[in-house]
Amino acid sequence: MAGGGDDEVDEKPIGELFGQLIDEGKAYARAELGLARATAEAKAEAAKKPVLLGSAALLFLSAGVVLLCITLAIALAILVGPLAGAFLATLITFGIAYGLFLWAMQLARKLK
Repeated sequence: MAGGGDDEVDEKPIGELFGQLIDEGKAYARAELGLARATAEAKAEAAKKPVLLGSAALLFLSAGVVLLCITLAIALAILVGPLAGAFLATLITFGIAYGLFLWAMQLARKLK
């Protein structure tokens, strides 16, 4: 009829609707968690090789710094003797390290 009063509407009980809503919310949360996990795993896998290469570069950089200090000690040993040359090279190296530390602290204070 025109008013629609005779049509039967099949409505679900409110408890069943809430149950369905909760189930769909859980499924959505699981899907989002799965997507976040897959994204994180893909980024970690992509970063693995650059991290390994960067670590190797730092290892060789450290070896180079040690070699430079030894070379400095040998060069100074020729001028002032072996013990004094090694001592001066050590002082120079510690001075550079302290300067870099002060520079880092100055930059860190600017972050505050």
